[in-house]
Amino acid sequence: MKQCLSILVYHRVLARPDPLQPALPDTRLFERHMTLLKHCFHVLPLSRAIARLRLGTLPPRAASITFDDGYADNATCALPILQRLGLSATFFIASDYLDGGRMWNDDVIAGVRQARQSVLRLAVPGCDALQVHTLHQRQHAIEKLLQALKYLPARQRQALACSLAPDRQEELMMRSEDVRTLLAAGMEIGAHTASHPILARQADADAYADMQRGKAALEDITQTPVHLFAYPNGKPGVDFDQRHAGMASQLGFRAAVTTAPGAAHAASDPLQLPRYTPWEQDRPRFLLRLLASRRH
Repeated sequence: MKQCLSILVYHRVLARPDPLQPALPDTRLFERHMTLLKHCFHVLPLSRAIARLRLGTLPPRAASITFDDGYADNATCALPILQRLGLSATFFIASDYLDGGRMWNDDVIAGVRQARQSVLRLAVPGCDALQVHTLHQRQHAIEKLLQALKYLPARQRQALACSLAPDRQEELMMRSEDVRTLLAAGMEIGAHTASHPILARQADADAYADMQRGKAALEDITQTPVHLFAYPNGKPGVDFDQRHAGMASQLGFRAAVTTAPGAAHAASDPLQLPRYTPWEQDRPRFLLRLLASRRH
């Protein structure tokens, strides 16, 4: 029987549901996901799972859990659940946002959340007059703004996002101590670049330097080699390409994950492994879609 590995990817686990971000799991939903995963799959640390995939010794229904970006709630909300259930996960962290940094997408969400007027205006094509009176309109505005800003030049994107959120008091990202806490708890730490750029939009030298800087920063924090990498945004051929997989190899990464859907097989490129994003709110649908993803 052909072996395969399901790699789940999360970004945040909220203390309570956020109406503006209904796709993000809260602790109750995440615990349901993890409980089902523990009962129905063999959950392995990602590095061990990849090694066993290469050797052909994966157990049936093998799965690994990953998180991208480095949000503080990974340590405060997700970690206790993982520990309680005896599960390991890999946390891919964009190092520039540690210790008080903030990602541009969170400024967009905060700006829409804080909007007092019923129309939000921004000098971006298609987003010059966004209705934000109702909850549904605010959700739609966030979606449109994130898509419109994602592929703009980094400085322009950051400036526009900052202009939306004058009040940036909430600290959302991990601190260096959180990274060490995760490692001490038996979790794996992976790199996610330093500044979370769209690598395909950068000059090769800049992309390589950002990947290298992120790896070095995490190794300095943990005093441990970092051998795993996640491409920012992660769509093959859009957000990164074969050049960046080559850079990952040159930098000493043994494996790298994408956001391409599907499961990893023995023939999969270890530097372009697919992952599955669990959006489902109910357990049967979560399990069915996870099983279906293994057919890709």
